[in-house]
Amino acid sequence: MYFDTHAHYDDEAFDNDRYELLPELFQQGVELIVNPGVDLNTSKTAMQLAEKYREVYFAAGWHPEEWESATDEAFEELSEIAKHEKCVAVGEVGLDYYWDDSHKAEQKALFRRQIELALELNKPIIVHDREAHGDCMEIISDYPQLRGVLHCYSGSAEMAKELLKRGWYLGFDGPITYKNARKNIEALEVCPLDRFVIETDSPYLSPVPMRGKRNNSGNLKYIVEKIAEVKGITPQEAARLSMENGKRLYNIK
Repeated sequence: MYFDTHAHYDDEAFDNDRYELLPELFQQGVELIVNPGVDLNTSKTAMQLAEKYREVYFAAGWHPEEWESATDEAFEELSEIAKHEKCVAVGEVGLDYYWDDSHKAEQKALFRRQIELALELNKPIIVHDREAHGDCMEIISDYPQLRGVLHCYSGSAEMAKELLKRGWYLGFDGPITYKNARKNIEALEVCPLDRFVIETDSPYLSPVPMRGKRNNSGNLKYIVEKIAEVKGITPQEAARLSMENGKRLYNIK
């Protein structure tokens, strides 16, 4: 009973076995998947996967690193895709200063534009925040009615408390199983049981003991086990709660 709230099965890493792997995962207990796009083309592919598989939903959005392709014409097309009945969020969007901190203004403008789209469509937003915690929080704070999830949460426990107070969710991935996961664990410790969701970010961020291998939703069990350990509950309870939380976040009945 697993809900992978963030996985990129549109990624080329799955080109050789995508349509064999997904049915196997569903048989292994992966009941739901949300596949976020990172630009117009991947959002289209994610939509096609959602149309093919009952268990798959998608999000439409531009990753901050892809800001150059977000032309007005392309944005209008993505805005239409985001109205699809199986599009549960606008994402993956946000700020990333790790790879490129020379186009902060362009990233911020695109982030705000997509926030406004999410509010217009009354959908949550999936936020990518890497090495941009202060600016992300500042922009989010400008939209008090906005709700969503901080994907692969990597900020401080203090920032987590502020987001949680505003009604946001936190996404936890493979990094919580790593040896240097102190900040991730501190954030998990302050996260209530009704505000965490589990993610793989497949094909990336494989958890221990699968590091170095292509990630997939079958590895959610390692994330669930770590969450259960930190929160003092059983893995079964952690999986059940993450399912309930994910469905509530994305308004999946």
